[in-house]
Amino acid sequence: MNEQPSKPETSDTTHFGFRDVPVGDKQKLVGEVFSSVAGKYDLMNDLMSFGIHRVWKRYFVATAQVRRGDRVLDLAGGTGDIALLLRDRVGETGSIVLGDINGEMLRVGRDRMTDMGKVAGFEYVQMNAEKLPFPDASFDLVTIAFGLRNVTDKDAALREMQRVLKVGGQARVLEFSEVKADWFKPLYDFHSFKVMPALGRVFANDRDSYQYLAESIRKHPPQETLKAMMEAAGFARCGYRNLSAGICAIHTGYKV
Repeated sequence: MNEQPSKPETSDTTHFGFRDVPVGDKQKLVGEVFSSVAGKYDLMNDLMSFGIHRVWKRYFVATAQVRRGDRVLDLAGGTGDIALLLRDRVGETGSIVLGDINGEMLRVGRDRMTDMGKVAGFEYVQMNAEKLPFPDASFDLVTIAFGLRNVTDKDAALREMQRVLKVGGQARVLEFSEVKADWFKPLYDFHSFKVMPALGRVFANDRDSYQYLAESIRKHPPQETLKAMMEAAGFARCGYRNLSAGICAIHTGYKV
């Protein structure tokens, strides 16, 4: 399925899925989506990806530049998948700030960690990735997994990630990207625009939110564009690695 035609974005509009909306409305609309899906978020991720998202996330964390004692910021932390995986990497002397703009998602993550007895070393902060409430050079590692595409001003968010990193620190972005295998694209489109919304209707009683999520993937900058955006934000040694034929990609940059 090809991306739906839309009017070019102006300084006053941005995309919400395939719709053009006023810039000031996108944060509220995205917030409504994630407030709606928060309770079923983990279940739906498993159903929609056949569990492969767990492999992507483990690889994302396993290949991160992080040591015991480091301080990590996990943006769009949601239900805590990435933060939980990072906990063993930073050890007892390290700490992880789990941040999300959506209070419902943040509560799900906090409650999940508490239920698992994972309390020490975690902080939970409701925040906007475009304006982080931290001083310069606060973190050794900044991560954002499957969240950048929902940010209204991605360039501002990347600049903020660079600002709060310490010199030598690493930023990592795990995000859906552009599928590279031509033979696979029709299958992927069918899954995205037919299967995902149907699963949302059956298991979460919410077809529209999952239709938006499928559309938001197609509107996200592809690999080379996002790499250039990271370079423009001030990151050095930027690169990316495709996963599962480009269904998603890990982007990496450093502060020097």
